[in-house]
Amino acid sequence: MNVRIGTRGSKLALAQTNNVLGLLTEAGVPAESQIITTSGDAVLDRGLHQIGGQGVFVRELDNAILRGEIDAAVHSMKDIPAERPDGLITAAILPRDPPYDFFVFNRPVEEIYSVGTSSTRRRAQLLRYYQCMPQVRVEPLRGNVDTRLSKLNDGLYDAIVLAEAGLVRLGYHVNGVRLPADQFVPSPNQGTVAVVCRDTPELREVFAPLNDPQTAFDTGVERRVMEQVGGGCFTPQGIFCRNGHLIAEVLSLDGTRSDRIVETVTSFEEATEIGIQFREIASELIEEARTALGLKS
Repeated sequence: MNVRIGTRGSKLALAQTNNVLGLLTEAGVPAESQIITTSGDAVLDRGLHQIGGQGVFVRELDNAILRGEIDAAVHSMKDIPAERPDGLITAAILPRDPPYDFFVFNRPVEEIYSVGTSSTRRRAQLLRYYQCMPQVRVEPLRGNVDTRLSKLNDGLYDAIVLAEAGLVRLGYHVNGVRLPADQFVPSPNQGTVAVVCRDTPELREVFAPLNDPQTAFDTGVERRVMEQVGGGCFTPQGIFCRNGHLIAEVLSLDGTRSDRIVETVTSFEEATEIGIQFREIASELIEEARTALGLKS
């Protein structure tokens, strides 16, 4: 069968999809890509929490699969919402690229006064880091990787924060530093590419060889904790698992308060229980963030 793979049209999305196409070609599976524009790509003047969250990048591709226009789609796994439509399956999770955030800057660190970021999590973590330096502003920044780097180079920001994995996949070498995961806990599933397809035996068989078991376990743990905690990209939360070692935190929007757990997880059932417990621990911060952002509980 010739597999039709949908993708967003950004340079990063195409790089991720071309990697999957290359893997399928190596396995002797004919495949082609099809670009689909999403609402998240078209609306750049508002934060993600105002236009539907990370899932806005996925929804149109899900619908195209269900309509039979494409057979599968390639996503940054962190963009995939917790709730999924019937008839779709995450068929493969590729080996994880660097899951960390990357702090990009073109001037001496002591001259950084404005930092651009697109997520409530990164904003809260940066505000926490800079709490003794109130002169540093954390300002909204949307757009693809090239757009964000251009805005930095044009002097609109002194520094920006990006996912390191995106820079790696695009082959970009920029001035900056990796942010440590224990202080800047990454978004759930950050650094991971997943293939979503129609749930048929034929497509399951096509994509099964691309799946990496360790990455699938770690990201599965993160996802189960995320599902119990709730909030998606709206709540400033980081959830990161590496070889079963889990760190999860929820922050206030201004970064002044946080709740955190550190656990060793050996099964998805344990991850679910930990997520339920952590939801109780962090419930006040979760509800506070949702109320402040005008979201329903």
